[in-house]
Amino acid sequence: MRIISGNFKNKKLFQPNDNCTRPLKDLVKESIFNIIEHSKLIKFKIENCEVLDLFSGSGSFGLECISREAKKVLFCENYIPATKILSKNIANLKCKKNTNVYIEDVFKLLNNKLFLKNKFQIIFLDPPFKEKKIKKLLEDLNKSNILDKEGIVILHRNKKYKDALPEKFKVVIEKTYGLSKIIFGSF
Repeated sequence: MRIISGNFKNKKLFQPNDNCTRPLKDLVKESIFNIIEHSKLIKFKIENCEVLDLFSGSGSFGLECISREAKKVLFCENYIPATKILSKNIANLKCKKNTNVYIEDVFKLLNNKLFLKNKFQIIFLDPPFKEKKIKKLLEDLNKSNILDKEGIVILHRNKKYKDALPEKFKVVIEKTYGLSKIIFGSF
């Protein structure tokens, strides 16, 4: 696993040694960034944007954003072995000033009144494939009002899963890469 482009291009990222964290494959990550950078449906640039990386694991997505000059990335992960690797990756890339790490359950974070003062252009959701509360997660995101009006939610799921999505969540782009399904949407 590595950084694909930007200031940290080709830097290797540490990964957890267990099977509890599923790293985002480089091909999938590269495809997501190609869509962000080249789709006419996305109305912002990564440079200077604020990113929320939920279920962040080792931080591969958010660190790629920082490499491409995102202003700030807020990571949320509650699996302690993954948070240790995430901290190690942040330290290795020397980008601590551009990050905040919340070691908290995502659903609790989205109900934290202090946290809800933020606005994000990108909200990346990479929950475990076995996570069943996707509709509730998206409803909580919508209710929290933390997505910028031109922002995008990116959801990474297994292509076999047919998650129920809230009515207010508008799918803009949906792509499949191997076992991964990537859904771009907004409220």
